[in-house]
Amino acid sequence: MNVLAAALRAAEEEEHHYFTDDKGIITHSWIWPETYELIYGGVASLIIFAALAKFALPVMKKSMAARTARIQGELDGAANAKQAATVEAERIRAAKGDIAGERSRLLGDAEDQARTMLTEGRARLTADIADLEAKAAADVAQLGGRANDELRAEIAQRASAAADTLVVDGLDAATHQDLIEAFIAKVGAGR
Repeated sequence: MNVLAAALRAAEEEEHHYFTDDKGIITHSWIWPETYELIYGGVASLIIFAALAKFALPVMKKSMAARTARIQGELDGAANAKQAATVEAERIRAAKGDIAGERSRLLGDAEDQARTMLTEGRARLTADIADLEAKAAADVAQLGGRANDELRAEIAQRASAAADTLVVDGLDAATHQDLIEAFIAKVGAGR
């Protein structure tokens, strides 16, 4: 019976050009909504589109411009960083090339300083050795003179003691007494 009722309903709709969907809603077209719905829907859509154009479009343009500026800034920053890295790499390469030259220069300077120090050290040592030899010669001469003086004093003392012994042993008592009195008289006259 349902099939028959559905066929009957379809025949009636074809005569009046009305369509019913599966939920029982009747329309004049199977694709278009009712005319009043088109009018109200069109006006509402125009209002919404106008509001979007007036309020949302500037915000969207502004955000898109900001996004574009941000992306451009990032691209510029990346380009600047790349350029700075290139410059730094060139500086490092140049410095690396100068390292060998700088090392050669420093080694040459060090060798020159070492030669100068060695020459000055040898001259200073030669002068010090000459001074020490002169001092040693003076000390030897002084010690030799002092030793000669001490030896002469010792010889004189021993000779005097020997002479006294010989004189005393060789003199008789009367000559000895005359010598003592002559010495006393000489010392007394000198006062």
